Amino acid sequence: MLRFLVGCANVRAATIAGVWRLRRAESGVTAIEYGLIAGAIAVAIIATIIALGGDIKNLFATTGNALTSASGSSP
Repeated sequence: MLRFLVGCANVRAATIAGVWRLRRAESGVTAIEYGLIAGAIAVAIIATIIALGGDIKNLFATTGNALTSASGSSP
């Protein structure tokens, strides 16, 4: 029984030490923050593309038609 209690105490001490080590480590937190920022930027870019997709398509079609008529060739 004593051996079990000593083993539990060692596991508990190792767990507490690991938790404190994780609390002091800031590199993981910084990586998570950068990941969240990159995700937010990606969502903003996707939303902009979806919102302006039709306008951009029309702009390219108009420009293509203007270039085609200016050069006198047919597509």
